[in-house]
Amino acid sequence: MTNQTAVSPPMNRPYILIVDDEPDIRNIISDILGDEGFETAAAESAEQAREMVAEREPDLVLLDIWMPGTDGISLLREWIAQGTTSSVIMISGHGTVETAVEAIRIGAYDFLEKPLSTAKLMVTVERAIENRRLQQENRRLRTRLEPATNLLGSSDAMRQLRARIERFAATDGWVLIQGEPGSGKGVAARSLHRLSARSDGPFVEVNLAALPAENVAIALFGSESDDGAVTTGSLEKASGGTLVLDEVADLDMALQAKLLSALEERRFYRVGGRREVTIDVRVIATTNQDLQQKIDDGRFRRDLYDRLNQLTVFVPPLREHREDVPEFVDAMVRIAVDTEGFGYRKFSTGALNALRNHHWPGNVRELQNVVHRLMLAGEDEEIGAEDVREEFAGRRRPGAAAGYPGFDTDLREAREDFERAYLLYHLEQVGGNMTELAHRTGLERTHLYRKLKGLGIDAKSGRSSN
Repeated sequence: MTNQTAVSPPMNRPYILIVDDEPDIRNIISDILGDEGFETAAAESAEQAREMVAEREPDLVLLDIWMPGTDGISLLREWIAQGTTSSVIMISGHGTVETAVEAIRIGAYDFLEKPLSTAKLMVTVERAIENRRLQQENRRLRTRLEPATNLLGSSDAMRQLRARIERFAATDGWVLIQGEPGSGKGVAARSLHRLSARSDGPFVEVNLAALPAENVAIALFGSESDDGAVTTGSLEKASGGTLVLDEVADLDMALQAKLLSALEERRFYRVGGRREVTIDVRVIATTNQDLQQKIDDGRFRRDLYDRLNQLTVFVPPLREHREDVPEFVDAMVRIAVDTEGFGYRKFSTGALNALRNHHWPGNVRELQNVVHRLMLAGEDEEIGAEDVREEFAGRRRPGAAAGYPGFDTDLREAREDFERAYLLYHLEQVGGNMTELAHRTGLERTHLYRKLKGLGIDAKSGRSSN
């Protein structure tokens, strides 16, 4: 593999990978880009490019379409499927323009036709890098605009939570965040990352409860196939930043051991891989379960618990700081209007008081769902206390939301309607968390999935197709 890298490049210089089987093309582009202040590296085949991208993701890839072995289009498809964020400019020879246009439809930023024009090369490269910078900035802005209302509030509980997060963010210690479903564990994790020294690094979340058991290892560690194709896992993607293990209690014992080894040694092998991967991550784990009880039951490793539990954050349930509800509602309305296309509607003092007096078993996630439904439910500028009471009354009658037919039907249909309404209600309360839903309903997860499917309920969307 030919690897040409500028000498002692500043860390903020864009990094460009040139992939072409012609040495002259690689050398010419490297020289031009190097003279313009870019950091460059080069690979002569798709196989070598895979290895280099796995080690360090470039800001931009200049990728030849026709190469021995795997062609550029196939490699581009592979990277797109893996979620690689590098911008890609295809390099095409005569007669391959149609193929290059197809590459843009797949996800390439642009294409350059051989013989290369230096002026066109520089303009296209600079635009591609600026486009990637804007995309990254948009992702950061979307993260900041996500409903962060869990960390708003003037109550003692929220002030103490914010102070604890600020203290922990100043360290690089691992953090275990505990709290009920919907209370704001994810928002607390994002706040820790944003306030930490790793804030410029990646922030990667992996929801262990939502993944099928057979896919968890690949999601965490990635994989390698015999032909050299690489799937990058969450551990790799988070290197240099923060990895959030969401609902870590759902990880099975075998993977707990492998994860502990990888985190302590800071290196691991991908599934099916033969090359060791090194990482540098800060770990934040979240759970709504009693890990100590799971340890006592033999379902969670004590050594992994001790490693994850260097620092502990408890996110209080909304019922313990209901005085913050008006502030949360105000923030939710602004976000819904500014970023989600909702029409503005004002909550009256009576409506806010009715919301404040609710018990909120689903916590802030439930509050957000209620606010959104109320904003969409009418056209009057103001939402009143009666609107809130009707919303809660309708939700407390499970059949009302699902069109429950009452007694004018046979027993089998009535039972199915009730079960559908019951499961939809609790699915919303737990925010789609299947482990928590199984706990609430007393059903084993496999049986629960079958029941949802039989009733026509999409567990991901939380909606019924019937």
